[in-house]
Amino acid sequence: MVKKEQTTEEGAPLVHVQAIAFSYGQKLLFQGLSLDLKSGEMVGLLGPNGSGKTTLLRLLSGVLQPQQGQIFLAGRNLRTWGRRGVARRIALVPQELHMPFAFTVEHMVSLGRTPFVKPFLGSRTQHDQSIVREAIETTGIAPLVGHIFNELSGGEQQRVMIAMALAQQPSVLLLDEPTSHLDIKYQIETLELVQKLNSERGVTVVAAMHDLNLASRYFPRLLLFQRGIVADAGPAEVLESGLLSRVYGIDVRVGILRGAQHLSVLPPDDQAKMADEHPQPLVHVIAGGGSGALLMRALADEHIPFSAGALNIGDSDHTLALRLATDVITEQPYAPIAPSTLQQVRDSLACVSLLILCPTPFGPGNLPLLQEAVYFAQSGSPLILLMSPEIESMCSDSDGLKGSDYTGGEATRLIRQLMQDGATIAGSVGEVLDIVRLKMLTTR
Repeated sequence: MVKKEQTTEEGAPLVHVQAIAFSYGQKLLFQGLSLDLKSGEMVGLLGPNGSGKTTLLRLLSGVLQPQQGQIFLAGRNLRTWGRRGVARRIALVPQELHMPFAFTVEHMVSLGRTPFVKPFLGSRTQHDQSIVREAIETTGIAPLVGHIFNELSGGEQQRVMIAMALAQQPSVLLLDEPTSHLDIKYQIETLELVQKLNSERGVTVVAAMHDLNLASRYFPRLLLFQRGIVADAGPAEVLESGLLSRVYGIDVRVGILRGAQHLSVLPPDDQAKMADEHPQPLVHVIAGGGSGALLMRALADEHIPFSAGALNIGDSDHTLALRLATDVITEQPYAPIAPSTLQQVRDSLACVSLLILCPTPFGPGNLPLLQEAVYFAQSGSPLILLMSPEIESMCSDSDGLKGSDYTGGEATRLIRQLMQDGATIAGSVGEVLDIVRLKMLTTR
């Protein structure tokens, strides 16, 4: 197994970039740029062409030197490691690699051991050969070992380059546009492989990315560049529509893809289309405590407009609903549902075709929402209960909704009433979407 060298004290950054500056002639890219990379991070570099993503990778790899400031690796100035020392710890995978020779895949991967071969001897040991074989197996390119590198597809070449980098046994893996020019199959396969190396081997990954959607899916930390770092946070903070519009010079809309936590950046034409298709909410969602997160993401991804609430300020469902819902009914934190807020819920339910009730914990404060759901169902309107099999079983036994009913059994009684009144039970978000789609077809 490839072992990652442990060279940093616990809590200390593996890479520390201290106030560096760099320019190409009169074109200044960085001035006073500082950055810390911790061991085991997955970091995506974003920004328009010419913003400095590739240059930063070359600086981190030692290929370029900062004109001001310093870069430290494991607490030591990168320059003092020497080229061979850096190459044993940091591997750079370029966008493309043009080989003037007809090297086989096995030969290409073995080049990754070059920093470890003793000068003038040039021979690779059995240990080197074992590491090369392991890199080939890890990246899934064993069937290609005898093929000529230049004759491979783009996705296959990308895997070979990652295998070559892996043969260096790096602590840090730098990738310059790893999905550039690849079809979607190879894009996903490449990033899944990189994610696996990070999670299973602890390799620190820094990748320059053009595709904002892929970046949000695979990189928990994103750096947005425009003459320096303008944002450094998770996808939800960095992929903010106003910020992206300013940096990239085009209006975008940010949503959330179904069944996942990553964001989706949509062009302006899609915004207009979404606004025109369903100007009014089709469904209302009652949720809370995170119980509606997956459902709301799914509805947004399917372009199904919905209202939500009442939700308390500070609740994770409230935060998400503010991003995704057409209308959000808000209540103060830690406060019971006020009569005026409850009236807003009634008004919203009067305008929608469907109510979806998520497996929300119920207490005295939000119990009136459950009572409104009963009134909605008893009026003959369709209602979906999103319930896991475990909760459904609990609701049918004598103990009631264990861990979800804080009303002395009243919430359990009302949910059982909903089931008796013909509410549709859905065991997954996918089932809910199927029902909603069917409802949309029958109401057109």
